[in-house]
Amino acid sequence: MPYWEGLFIQSRRMAAAPQNPESPSKNPWLAALASAFVPGLGQVYAGDRPRAIKLFLIDGALLVIAVISVLFFQLEVIKLWAALPSLGWVMVINIVLLAYRAWAADDAYRLVSPRDRGVVPASVAGIAATVVIVLAPHAIVGYYDLVQYSIIDEVFADSEGATASPPEATQANGDEVAGGDAVTTTVPQVVEAPAIWDGLERLNIVLLGGDAGAGRTNIRTDTTIVVSIDPETGDAVMFSVPRDFSGINLPDGMGVWDCDCFPNLVNDLYTVATDNPEAFPGPGETGVNAIKGALGELFGLEIHYYALVTLDGFIGIIDALGGVTIDAPFTIIDEIYPHEDGVTEEYVEIPAGINHLDGHLALAYARIRRHANDFARMNRQRCLLEAVIEQSSPIELVANYPAIGEVLKESLLTDIPQDRLVDFIDLLPKVSTDRIASLRITREVYQIGSDVGRVYYDQDRIREDAQAILANPDLASADLGLESLDDTCA
Repeated sequence: MPYWEGLFIQSRRMAAAPQNPESPSKNPWLAALASAFVPGLGQVYAGDRPRAIKLFLIDGALLVIAVISVLFFQLEVIKLWAALPSLGWVMVINIVLLAYRAWAADDAYRLVSPRDRGVVPASVAGIAATVVIVLAPHAIVGYYDLVQYSIIDEVFADSEGATASPPEATQANGDEVAGGDAVTTTVPQVVEAPAIWDGLERLNIVLLGGDAGAGRTNIRTDTTIVVSIDPETGDAVMFSVPRDFSGINLPDGMGVWDCDCFPNLVNDLYTVATDNPEAFPGPGETGVNAIKGALGELFGLEIHYYALVTLDGFIGIIDALGGVTIDAPFTIIDEIYPHEDGVTEEYVEIPAGINHLDGHLALAYARIRRHANDFARMNRQRCLLEAVIEQSSPIELVANYPAIGEVLKESLLTDIPQDRLVDFIDLLPKVSTDRIASLRITREVYQIGSDVGRVYYDQDRIREDAQAILANPDLASADLGLESLDDTCA
């Protein structure tokens, strides 16, 4: 056969050959590893450019979707992680992407691996690297997905709870309650609660800091803060209740005392109510019914939800976030600070100025009242809350979320329902610490009497001022001489 005719026949055979020539000089595991990083890179290495271009187009489309989601649909993305049904879709999407990347790596391997020799042996390092690159990101996302599922399932209520309407039924109660005589109580009727944003003028939540922890029994709510938010504007008002507040009024149908109030310190109300459920009827847990009812009477509000964090939980959250930085206006000292274990005492000093506090010291900063008073402590609590909110970046939250999740499951009690978490996420961008007004219940302004270990406050005036600041925060703040949270903590 003439040379030129043979060369022509050989070139025709090469043209008709597959576009992905087998090349023993190329490492198939390197091709697989490249496509494990970015689907399509291994195909370029293998010499199959048309297939690589198709995969790059898919990669580009996925990247565009991701960028658009982050830039313009952040809340929608977060909502996927805030509802149990949506978490199933997150898992499905994660598995589909895993399958796509695994197929791309396998395809790149097969393009390079000689077909007549079967699977090319590889080093342990090559196999391990490919498997890790393919599986690791999806395993992490799957783990976070399961953590989020467990938090929502274990911490938050299953469904929207019920609220109490004006009393319509009575029942006889012959049991004696600590501190009072047995009387007939009125049981509020339980009705379905409306959707949060269905014409609701204000969303009201009570934040409680309980002293439960290792070595402690019962729960005293030493920290009580009511947060009232306008869902339309995001304007918020905070009401801090002193722990020595005594004789707080109770709504009709609660309590057994002749004063129609809780005669003891308000921080004992949760425990007393829990021990005497017949005196505090309602749709939720007994202690929660009592707290919501009493604070609702005090401020003229319907308290929709509560969240209670124990001492150990507070410490765990701060530590999981890497601590918190505060600017202390004065040196805080307690020579016999009661440790959160409820047994030991220690010397604690937090100097004036910038301090980065771990969970233990942050809790001490919020609790210490030696050489000060409850009102200075309440200011520190509000400022600490603001600092945690402002310093908690999304990256830190994501990085530490598993640890935070474990703390929340062990130390957070709340009746916020699972199907309302999305509503709260919608509200977050509207709320700014710059616009949070703060009403301080101080002895200088509101005290009308005292007894051993107890202080009595003008509850009618508190309610009147609270309603005024809720109606017009700016005007009422000026008239009452109130500072914004930002000014208080400046």
